[in-house]
Amino acid sequence: MTNRRSFIKNISLLGLTAPCINSADLLSPVHKLPALGIQLYMVKEDMQKDPKGTLKKLGEMGYTQIESYGGDKGMFWGMSNKEFQKLAKGFGLTLVSSHYNDDKMGFEKQAELAAEIGMKYLICPWKGPQKSIDKFKTFADEFNKNGEICKKHGMRFGYHPHDYPYKKVDGQLPIDVLLANTDKELVDFQMDFYYTVTEGQDPEAYIKKYSPRFKLCHMRNVLKNRLPKGSEEESACDLGQGIINYPHLLTTGLDHGMKYFFVEQSRFYHETPLQSAKVNIDYLKKLKLA
Repeated sequence: MTNRRSFIKNISLLGLTAPCINSADLLSPVHKLPALGIQLYMVKEDMQKDPKGTLKKLGEMGYTQIESYGGDKGMFWGMSNKEFQKLAKGFGLTLVSSHYNDDKMGFEKQAELAAEIGMKYLICPWKGPQKSIDKFKTFADEFNKNGEICKKHGMRFGYHPHDYPYKKVDGQLPIDVLLANTDKELVDFQMDFYYTVTEGQDPEAYIKKYSPRFKLCHMRNVLKNRLPKGSEEESACDLGQGIINYPHLLTTGLDHGMKYFFVEQSRFYHETPLQSAKVNIDYLKKLKLA
């Protein structure tokens, strides 16, 4: 369970609490996001029904990068890697990365297919809570091996922490153990600002301390005075509508090596996920980083 006192303390120290229209948004920009991306899991129902039409809509909204995931149809949505790449590029979208979970195919084969079309990353999205901190050390060994495979194919390997790596196991935070026991030359991390903040941790401190290891991120916001229960995500909201000061944190990310920025909302306040995708990119288009 999230420690509410720790959550409020860390948010206040970071200056992350902010109204929907953040004063930092009005400052002259020093940085600009290199590209605007979206994780396709956010619009998975639309992708399953109509991948062509969905990608077309995302491109029209202004997204230029996408991150896929290993769903029922695989990270290329039932197509070959080159077919999917061609389809996405036709709508101005570059497939940068994908979460993977295809154990039948094997990691090496997935890396080969991803590298063949110029993808930059394969990312482990989930390992789940563990009873022993030693289990996370074995995960670190696995990540290092996968990092070697990716390096061989001219790619990078990454890990996406959810909430559980920020919960203590045997007196230690698994995220700290994973960062300490993975080779920085082989393994990068994908910061999910939502989970880091709702678990009462300081995302800015992690980005700075382990610079430049957090090379990617997922973005959504957190409703004021509504913390999640366990691993539930009922406090998630669209960008510009919560307490996280994204102009500040994204500037910090850019200053410390962050390169890829993906919207990923899980709780929708609009009729469709695509409408939420539009709200989020409209916010990012207007965002001015200080």
